[in-house]
Amino acid sequence: MIPGEFTYHRPSSVAEAVAILVSHGDEARPLSGGHSLIPMMKLRMAAPEHLVDLGGIADLKGISEDGGTITIGCMTTQHELIGSDLLADKLPIVRETSLLIADPQIRYMGTLGGNVANGDPGNDMPGLMQCLNATYVLTGPDGDRDVAARDFYEAAYFTALAPEEILTAVKIPVPPAGHGYAYEKLKRKVGDYATAAAAVVLTMNGGTVSSCSVALTNVADTPLYAADASTILTGSTLDDATVKNAVAAAEAITDPASDGRGPAEYRTKMAGIMMQRALARAAERASA
Repeated sequence: MIPGEFTYHRPSSVAEAVAILVSHGDEARPLSGGHSLIPMMKLRMAAPEHLVDLGGIADLKGISEDGGTITIGCMTTQHELIGSDLLADKLPIVRETSLLIADPQIRYMGTLGGNVANGDPGNDMPGLMQCLNATYVLTGPDGDRDVAARDFYEAAYFTALAPEEILTAVKIPVPPAGHGYAYEKLKRKVGDYATAAAAVVLTMNGGTVSSCSVALTNVADTPLYAADASTILTGSTLDDATVKNAVAAAEAITDPASDGRGPAEYRTKMAGIMMQRALARAAERASA
């Protein structure tokens, strides 16, 4: 199918984009990379009368660090995340995750902001942002407000973003030097959404986990921050019994659909396996 009729806008500033959204309300939608919204428009699952293309706003691109926080503009592409020396040095899990998203053609156009903003439960970055305790900067007619990634997702395609707001940037606290990390993703083929995926970031002190964060992708109608599993692992030596308890805690919060990727029970178990693999790789990478 082809999308319904709409009016195309290409603002040159955030203020102009917000003004268009305010003017047209629920009839307008911002467009970043387009890989989620355009297919929905083709299927008539979304039919905005006004499309606000953010591609002409230079201020929405870029990656910078200030005071232990890395800020990434919403229009920064997955390809640019992969090529960033700053992220490779300070947040290598972002590059690792970006390389598992779709294929190179999509990564040249797909943006971080588009991946995290629309609430698609199959997207990889929302779970990773929860694992990293990221904050989203939402810009509207009253200025900026910050919302934690762990509080942003309400249901599939429903988020804390108001109709007149744009997610303009993502702020990520830099993990300590020597931290361990891994993103494990099971998928049927290149370019597919995850059957299940898990992100782990941890630090070690000797043989003991001093901090740990775990999040899961595409095993519920929102990304899942596995708070109980993270707590269980913190302070442990990653012994088999503790890892088993943590995996069980993570599996307990999943609620996947049965679909072409497998029955719900299988996807839940795969989430646990992805978590175990990510945990093992993160621990191998961590320095005491």
